[in-house]
Amino acid sequence: MSSSKSVQVIALTSGKGGVGKTNTAVNMALALQKAGNRVLLLDADLGLANVDVMIGLYATYNLSHVLSGEKRINEILLDGPGGIQVVPASSGVKSMAELNEQQMGYLIQAFSELNEEYDYLIIDTAAGISSGVLSFLQAAHHVVVVVVDEPSSITDAYAMIKLLRRDYDVNNIWLVSNLVDSSEQGEKLFNKLNGVVERFLGEGINYLCAVPRDTRLSEANQRQKAVLEVSPSSKSSKAYQRAAAMVSRWPKPNAARGQMEFFVERLIERASA
Repeated sequence: MSSSKSVQVIALTSGKGGVGKTNTAVNMALALQKAGNRVLLLDADLGLANVDVMIGLYATYNLSHVLSGEKRINEILLDGPGGIQVVPASSGVKSMAELNEQQMGYLIQAFSELNEEYDYLIIDTAAGISSGVLSFLQAAHHVVVVVVDEPSSITDAYAMIKLLRRDYDVNNIWLVSNLVDSSEQGEKLFNKLNGVVERFLGEGINYLCAVPRDTRLSEANQRQKAVLEVSPSSKSSKAYQRAAAMVSRWPKPNAARGQMEFFVERLIERASA
């Protein structure tokens, strides 16, 4: 990746699966692209990929082929909706979900070979707290936690935030209240979780947006499309657009931190600690 331009790296996580994290990643990427940015979407669920399936793409090659040396990173990119580019991961490959530090470092170093310049790299991480997930989250400029108003989701989201804060010194954490019935419920959910964070961790997190329940979103999922692509005026699409507008106001990183090599630097630091 060229060193002439900084790249804002945003990683999405949830603590647990099934809360709409991938939907958020896909539609946030598309909203940023539609606003005039160049966006790369990385499916970082390395063993159980689903970004390509969600938006109706077929990946002949994926990151497992990059790791094996069969393909270079530029050769596996997929053209997604609205002009976003997608880095597909593998599905049903157990070894890809269990990469060691050296393999992870090699894989991510491959991103330095990208020909295009991007404004944003959106990373859709796997659910849970594996070392690979935490490596991506630690290295990103901003972490977006997706949560729904259910006890298990709230508990897992807090556990993730606690881990990121105490063990990885991650502070730029934002919350998306997903699948809520109203903006008021979204804010109430944020305040509930943020109150616990402030009480036990000392400093609160940031509120990104509330995404409402939306039949148009469910219909888009059935069609393997991004809702922002097929129903841009729907309630959920407008929420993703508001989120993208807020993201666009975040300060841009400096050039040195904006390159993919910083992932490797962080991994080396962890491995030698």
